[in-house]
Amino acid sequence: MGTIGSSGSTSVRPRYSRFRRRLLLGGLVVLLVALLGGYLLVRPVGGGGVLQGADDAAVALPELGSAEPVLASLSLEAPVPAGRALQTELDPLLSVPALGGGVSAQVVDVATGELLLDRDGDDPATPASTAKLLTAVAALTTLGPEETLETTVVAGAGPGEVVLVGGGDPTLSRTAPSQTYPGAATMADLAEQVRAALPAGTEVTRVVVDNSLFSGPLTADGWGPDDAPSSYAAPITAAAVDGARVEPGGLARSGQPGLDAGMALADALGVPGATVALGDAPVGAGALGTVASAPIARLAEQAVSQSDNVLAEALARHVALARDLPATFEGAAEAVTGAVAEAGFDTAGLELADGSGLSLRDRIPVALLADVLVGAATGAPAEISAMLSGLPVAGYDGTLAERGDEDPATAPGAVRAKTGTLLGVHALAGTVVTADGRLLVFAVIADEAPGDRAAAEAALDDVAAALARCGCR
Repeated sequence: MGTIGSSGSTSVRPRYSRFRRRLLLGGLVVLLVALLGGYLLVRPVGGGGVLQGADDAAVALPELGSAEPVLASLSLEAPVPAGRALQTELDPLLSVPALGGGVSAQVVDVATGELLLDRDGDDPATPASTAKLLTAVAALTTLGPEETLETTVVAGAGPGEVVLVGGGDPTLSRTAPSQTYPGAATMADLAEQVRAALPAGTEVTRVVVDNSLFSGPLTADGWGPDDAPSSYAAPITAAAVDGARVEPGGLARSGQPGLDAGMALADALGVPGATVALGDAPVGAGALGTVASAPIARLAEQAVSQSDNVLAEALARHVALARDLPATFEGAAEAVTGAVAEAGFDTAGLELADGSGLSLRDRIPVALLADVLVGAATGAPAEISAMLSGLPVAGYDGTLAERGDEDPATAPGAVRAKTGTLLGVHALAGTVVTADGRLLVFAVIADEAPGDRAAAEAALDDVAAALARCGCR
């Protein structure tokens, strides 16, 4: 784990570990390819330690040592950390100035459910993006892991008019394949269907975008004035492309996602000069084309891994629709709360204003975050196990790609966790494999942190690393 100096910058410590592992893995690949090529050119003889080529010259094979594990493994015999020893290890780390005074935390042994550490675990706290864990639970249990989101184009009110009916799938892509969402539906596929379905000789001159699936305000109570559009959020509309990004694969999000989707359809139809406007599809209009998103399990994974606010909000609104509630921020918040409760989790103290955790009005006890993570790890309920694959891996991917791999004593892949960051709020909740091979769940929220983001993130990483190193007996 990195250390933070008084200026807020990372103190001098080479970030070699992640790159060394990747270089070593790359070297192993090159070596294996070379060995395979050699095998194809020679034939084995005798005891397998020597190969003989076409010229009968003996070639000695290199001695290869045993492979080291790339990811931390679990042991059925791994001891459970002692609660008091674990608390002694973590209490100083949870009390550092970088996290401020409002720190709540829990650590739970997954196999037994034993609560190893509890620091104000039942007190509601501002969760930031760890709230996406609850949205993922609600989407997986309500919609189902295999379901998809459909986007349709129907005939318009007059000749030359088509209507893009937003189906609440913000991953619909302007490129094939998507630069951000693997497995996403593409506008090119949708346009090809539309061209084939239109009467021969029809020229599309007008594209209408129907956003009526979602309703209510475009931003949530508790969002800041600069949150949408920004690099991390956009107005939430039923039609959008590339996660409401201005450009495919870019960072900036758009202030007009629906119109962008309409222009993308016009481009894909080969009529970039067509008029694009918002409106409603004619009642009973015939479908000209339909595309489907990746499965809900994949969308939930992407929302968690990349902390995608737009995608999380879309999933929350689909939960609302499935529960016969308005597809608004308020309806989505009520729907997610109800779905989490029906999945068997105690929602006492839970208050939501959105589905992404971007709202400062959200409140979640860390005990609930820990509970849903234990549920995902144990398959109770079974549908939410898919959530675990979305947890970023420290030092490898998602929002932890550049965090959590500094400690040489921590096995690669030992820490997988959802991050959360707002002004004055820093959170980390996920799973960790201890040095003995025991699987733990942990959740930490610091919602009174001072303004040094780097120091707060490093402090949370230190907590996770301490758990990974912990024998604590």
